[in-house]
Parts: sequence; C-alpha cells; structure tokens
Amino acid sequence: MHRLFTPRLPVLTMALAVAGFGAAVPASAQSLQDLYTAARGYDASYQSAKSLFEANQAKAEQAKALLLPSANFALGASRSNQEVLPNPDRSYGAQTATISASQPLYRPVNKASHEQGMKQVELAQAQLQSAEQDLIVRVSQAYFDALASTDSLTFVKAQKAAVAEQLASAKRNFEVGTSTITDTREAQARFDLVVAQELAAENDLRVKSIALNQLVGMSNASPKPLAAPVVLAPLEPANPEAWVQQADAQHPALTQLKVALNVAELETTKAQAGHQPTLDLTGSYSAVNNNGTNQALGDSRVNVATVGLSFNLPLFSGFATQNRIKETLALEDKARTDLEASRRTIAQVTRTAFFGVQSGQAQVKALEAAEASSQSALEANKLGYQVGVRINIDVLNSQSQLFSTKASLSKARYDVLVGGLKLKQAAGTLKADDLAPINSQLAP
Repeated sequence: MHRLFTPRLPVLTMALAVAGFGAAVPASAQSLQDLYTAARGYDASYQSAKSLFEANQAKAEQAKALLLPSANFALGASRSNQEVLPNPDRSYGAQTATISASQPLYRPVNKASHEQGMKQVELAQAQLQSAEQDLIVRVSQAYFDALASTDSLTFVKAQKAAVAEQLASAKRNFEVGTSTITDTREAQARFDLVVAQELAAENDLRVKSIALNQLVGMSNASPKPLAAPVVLAPLEPANPEAWVQQADAQHPALTQLKVALNVAELETTKAQAGHQPTLDLTGSYSAVNNNGTNQALGDSRVNVATVGLSFNLPLFSGFATQNRIKETLALEDKARTDLEASRRTIAQVTRTAFFGVQSGQAQVKALEAAEASSQSALEANKLGYQVGVRINIDVLNSQSQLFSTKASLSKARYDVLVGGLKLKQAAGTLKADDLAPINSQLAP
C-alpha cells in the first residue's frame, strides 16, 4: 500500500535539463566546417585523389606534343689510325653536328590522341569532385555519429540519476512501511541495467571519437552540438524526379563515364585513321669536318641543309586495321552501355536517398510528439505513484521510455541532416558550401 510521498524532483529535473539541448559548449569545440577543413588537409584518400588530379592535368598537357614540332641536336666525333706496310702510319678524324626538326602536317591519329588527352582534364575534375563529395559525407557522418554517441551517454547518465532517485525513494518508503520490498528490488534491477547501458554508451562514444579524430587528424576533436530549438529545413525541390534530373546532368560518376564514351569514340577515329596517309614537314642541317681521310691528308668541311616533305600511305597491314576498327566499335558500345547502366543505378540511388530523407523528417515529427507524450506519461505516473494508484515499476518504465525516445529523436535529427548531404551526393550537387546551413544550426 502506498501513501502520499513527494519524491525529491530536483535531481530528475536537473537530469532532464542536462540531457536536453543547449548545454554549455566547450571553448575548444569545433564546428562541422572546421573539422571538414582539417580533414581536407589530412585525409589520405582525398590527398591521393588531389595528387591524381594534378597528375591527370599534366598528362593532358602532354597530348599537345603530338601536334607541335620536334627538334633534335646531335654531335659526333671519330678518330681512325691506318697502318699500311711499308707506308708510314696515317691518322685522321671527323667531327659532325646535326640539327633536325619535324612538323606534323596531317596525322589524324595525333589529332584524335590530342583530343583524348584534353578529355583527361574533364575526367580528373570529375574524379576530384567525387573524392571531395565523399570526404564531406564521411566527415559529416563521423561528426554526427560522435554527437549521437555523446547524446546517448548524456541521456543514460540522466536516466541513471533519475533511477537512483527512484531507488532512494523506494528504500525510504520501505523503511517507513509505506511500500513493499518489491519496489526496492525493481528499482535496484533497473539501476543495475542503466549502469550497464552507461558502460556501453561510454565505450561507443570512445570508438566514435577515435574515428572522428583519425579522419580529421586531431587528438581531441570536440564537435559542437545542435542549438535549440532544432528546425530541419524541408526538402527543396520536393519532387524526386527533379533530383534525378540533377544527377543525370551533374553526377561526377556519370561525367567520368561520358568522358570514357568520348574517349572510346575517339579511339574508333584513330583506328579508322589507319587507312589514311600521313604528311610531315622535315628539315635538317649537318656540318662535317674531316681532318684527312684514308685517301688524302688535307682537311675538308661539308655543310648539308635539307628541307622536305615526308608522305606515307598505308596499303596493306594484314587486316589489322579492319579488325582494330571492329574492336574499338565494340568497346564503344560497351562504354555506351556502361553509361546507361550507371545512369539507371544513380537514378535509383537518388530516389532512395530522397525518400529516406523524407521518411526521416516524418520520423522526427513523430518522435517529437512521442517525446511530449512520454514526458506527460512520466509526470502522470509519478503523480499516480505519489497518491498510491501507480507502483514504482510504472515510474521506472516511464523514465526508460522518455530517455529512449529522447535518444531516438536526437539520432533521427542527425540522420536527416546527414541524409540531406547524401541526397545531394547522390544527385552529384554536393559541395563544401552545403555545410554552411548545417553549421549555422550549431550551438555558438
């Protein structure tokens, strides 16, 4: 039988306040943009992609050499010793200097190879963009994973404080004879369970913090929490097909495959050029200085200048050119098919990401309502416990439900924010500036 007893509510009230948003933010805490900036300069995967981008740019410039003139300079010297008996020995030598140059006038293969080289710039840009988008998502995911773990630990600690107060209340009531030993044992069991949950939450936070530190290259990364009240922006545009259209036009993976198709088409052009002639402009200048010969002792000097055209027409190569054309046409079809397959996959991924964010926003609203209902239920159960119409386990269950709902709501909000970034990544529009709206929602 229960008698009127008013538990000491300040402990629970303080626990709820600590568990809520708006807690004090350490002066050393970093924003999402701060940690992303740190990751750009530290993350090995991004640095590798950046180096590959620079290498591909340089490789593209190399293709220009196929259309530009080439020149060479050569020097040579020789010395001979001739012995013809009974005549005396004769020694003579020669020095040569030659400069030669060549300018392609008509080489279809070189022209196509140069165009392929220029496509490398587009490919490199798309690869770097994809790496940057991947880094944004990875940093954001690690950032909010750490925040979610922090919130979970905070809620568990608050629940532990509330359960401890309920345990103390049950013990006092039992001592004065207003409740049974069952209330005390139920509260003790719930307290032991919360202690175990606290240990698990502490370990989860430790693991998530290590992952974040490793990603951004810090030893004590401390993400800023969201400021209260949390207002999630609606999806814009609200039509999934609009996102699919953006993905088709801007997704870096599709850009890479489009470049691959263009390169395959140019490879076919190069193969077809195997039947076409080539024409080069050539020129050379040679100077030969002889210090005698095997026939004469006098010095001589010969200068030769040459300018000409070099024409070559392929006639027959054992059907190699025809079969090369068949090969490149098949590879061109493959590149076109790969592009279409990727376009369909990206469209599906984009729609899935859109509906995931949309569902997440609905879950946040439902959990916000559940949080308010759970708070009311807890207050009602505590009042019922005071007047004797509720038992201790009812209060404990209400406390557990409230803190579980708070943790789920916190995680759902983070999932929506990260999901919005993943949706933009799926559509190929994600950029560093997209972190600014999220950054503005963080506690100062």
